[in-house]
Amino acid sequence: MTLVPRFLLSFFAGIEVSRFARQQKAGGRGHAAQLAAFRQLMTQFAGTELGRTRGLSAGTGTEEFREQVPLQRYEAVKPLVERMALGEPDVLTPGRCPFFVETAGTTGSPKLLPVPEPMLAHFRQGVRDAVFQFAARAGHAGVFTGRHVHLGASTALREARGAFCTSFDGIVTLSLSRWAEANLYLPGDAVGALPEGPEKFAAAARATAHRDVTLLGGTPAAIFALADAVREAAATGKQRMTHLQAVWPNLECCLFTGAPLGLFAEPLRAGLGPTVQLHEVYAAAEGFFAAQDDSSGSGLRLFADAGIYFEFLPLRYHHEGSLERAGAQCVPLEQAQTGVDYVMVVTTPAGLCRYVTEDVVRFVTLDPPRLQFVGRTAFQLNSFGERVSERELLETLQAVCTRNGWQPVSFHVAPIHHRIAAGQAISAHEWWLELRTHTIKTPTANVLSPEFDTELSRRNGEYAARRAKQALDAPAVRLVMPGVFDQWAREHQKTSSASKMPRCRSDRLIADQLAALTRFHQATLAPFPPNTPSAKA
Repeated sequence: MTLVPRFLLSFFAGIEVSRFARQQKAGGRGHAAQLAAFRQLMTQFAGTELGRTRGLSAGTGTEEFREQVPLQRYEAVKPLVERMALGEPDVLTPGRCPFFVETAGTTGSPKLLPVPEPMLAHFRQGVRDAVFQFAARAGHAGVFTGRHVHLGASTALREARGAFCTSFDGIVTLSLSRWAEANLYLPGDAVGALPEGPEKFAAAARATAHRDVTLLGGTPAAIFALADAVREAAATGKQRMTHLQAVWPNLECCLFTGAPLGLFAEPLRAGLGPTVQLHEVYAAAEGFFAAQDDSSGSGLRLFADAGIYFEFLPLRYHHEGSLERAGAQCVPLEQAQTGVDYVMVVTTPAGLCRYVTEDVVRFVTLDPPRLQFVGRTAFQLNSFGERVSERELLETLQAVCTRNGWQPVSFHVAPIHHRIAAGQAISAHEWWLELRTHTIKTPTANVLSPEFDTELSRRNGEYAARRAKQALDAPAVRLVMPGVFDQWAREHQKTSSASKMPRCRSDRLIADQLAALTRFHQATLAPFPPNTPSAKA
């Protein structure tokens, strides 16, 4: 396809961005858009096995829907998806489904999800709206005048019985229009199909080093690795590029998804360049959910008009054994409240119906609807009734390290319960932590423990109450040598380890794996008494 001249592209993109910004401003809370999405989905489901089984038709209302369809986890959907993958038509969606996406497997084994044409259209709109959100908040359409580099997992299609499966990154690439693929997308199909790793980052650096790049996208870990590879490829002699804008002068947007920025924030800001803006997008294999629409960073604007119908289950009603009966407790977008932790439930063009994403979100504004990703239900720290989220632990670590000038690399927090004598036991949180070397002030566990304790008590009332009642002891801190978390990722076949590492669990699965790597024996796993230094790996 012939490339569009840049000046024409800038002109027409500016018109579209202005139109998009007006629509966003007029959208309000998104109630009308959600009703439209719901009606479209009921019409789509009407002729399928899903529709017949649940009594869904084009005339089904939201109250009927809540009564007739229970909440569903992947286990309930899996047999139907497997039938679709074998070519059976009209199961969850009309006709045969040609494409499937495999999740990253962050919370367990990868899941296979269908991607029929209406879902491809949703991904196409999600990509467009995410970039439009950035252009609208930037106040100009300059991001469309250069190339968009997106890098992550392999985009290769794997064929079986006439159906094709790929990663989330592959589906995003597949959903691009021919125009967007020709005028915007880099590094190209050949590089995109490579497995994630150093070879792919080096190949992408070679393919993009001399192009006019305005947007860089991917997970925080992939962006960080690609930035290093591009700067290395662009180096000449003794001259080293200190940031990406020295290579790509027109780079203005770093669009990240897959995980909150977290520990990558400062290294990325330093490596990107002085005027590159970070732009967060909340998306997964289940769909595009939200994107940043202002520069405050207070929350992400929900995509209420992108074809997904949202419901929100208050976290207090999320119980593993009775989730199917909790559907009546879900609230639609119009009834959501700020400051409440919700488990997000979605009904999508892929045939997922009242599907529990296991993501925990919290609204920060309602008009327009903006939310924060708080964590995942599988990765709460709640062994002692404290209900500590991944976000609270991350913010605690960042606050303590910022005050002291330390740079965290990765961390994990687990419960520890240890008998110290007959009838006596100590319960505490155990922090596994890797810090960057060459810090101004050398950290020690006896300094970190009380700081973590004070900061987390300030952020989480349940934790503070249990500390006050001495139901929890002071945190134990395990400082580990550089490379331990990367080694854990390699041994467990994980990629982008720093962004995919579960920050906490209510069991000791990962903590004990780290203990084995660092040669902490079981006998040394008791929490340290308050104000005494921990052993170091």
